[in-house]
Amino acid sequence: MDKKIISIINQKGGVGKTTTVINLAAGLSMKGKKILVIDLDPQGNATTGLGLSNTASSDTTIYSVLNGNKQISEVIQHTSFENLNLITSNVDLSGLEVETAGDSRRAFKLKDELTSILNDSRASYDYILIDCPPSLSLLTIMALVASDALVVPLQTEFFALEGLTQLMKTIERIKNNLNPELSIRGILLTMYDRRNKLSGEVEKEARNYFKEKVYQSVVPRNVRLSEAPSHGVPVLIYDKTCPGSKSTSLTLCKVESFSALLRGGKRSGKVECATLLLPRVKG
Repeated sequence: MDKKIISIINQKGGVGKTTTVINLAAGLSMKGKKILVIDLDPQGNATTGLGLSNTASSDTTIYSVLNGNKQISEVIQHTSFENLNLITSNVDLSGLEVETAGDSRRAFKLKDELTSILNDSRASYDYILIDCPPSLSLLTIMALVASDALVVPLQTEFFALEGLTQLMKTIERIKNNLNPELSIRGILLTMYDRRNKLSGEVEKEARNYFKEKVYQSVVPRNVRLSEAPSHGVPVLIYDKTCPGSKSTSLTLCKVESFSALLRGGKRSGKVECATLLLPRVKG
């Protein structure tokens, strides 16, 4: 059975986590998969990156689900992209940890809600992608408990490797105590600059330590890739010819992305992707 719930996670901010979520979701939707993205970051960047507002009423966000006021089916919103739905976030989510301090089962709240979605034949999502906050907080724990698999974007800078060690310890604790089925599907190198010696050194260290867990495709540092979220669209639509878009499409296409990324299959640098298909935008 495919791993349906996948968290994109790194406790370090600015590593390309949200960009990975947005473009993975777009790439899967263009393949005809029905996708639900959950923005679990109080900053709401995945929300705005997919064209919705992160200043809307909290009654329509993931916050109202996790505090018990709404069922998850009540806050799912449509995006302008076919097959791609979103549960939004806003800054109110940052207060959830304090507000639920007395709830002994709060770590399982998201898992319980997602189980109801997966059991609902009317929803029929192929994959649920969770954009985690850049911290090891209650929200991150909720995502780890609810997930089948993890994808970890790793910025090719020195301090990123140090932070990854702490993340791995947290993941191991969750596996041992709360979610024994949790697995790391892959580590995606981001903001890679071939002109920078450090990028190459970090890549070498990551591949030596994590072996086949590190995907062959890397996402380069690219201005157009950074600009796309401000326009509320994936880079695959914003500029399909830029290096960031081409690299993203290679990561998502065929052998390495849809099969290996989501099913944990063998990674391969060989990609057979003749054309870049774009997500269909609703008229």
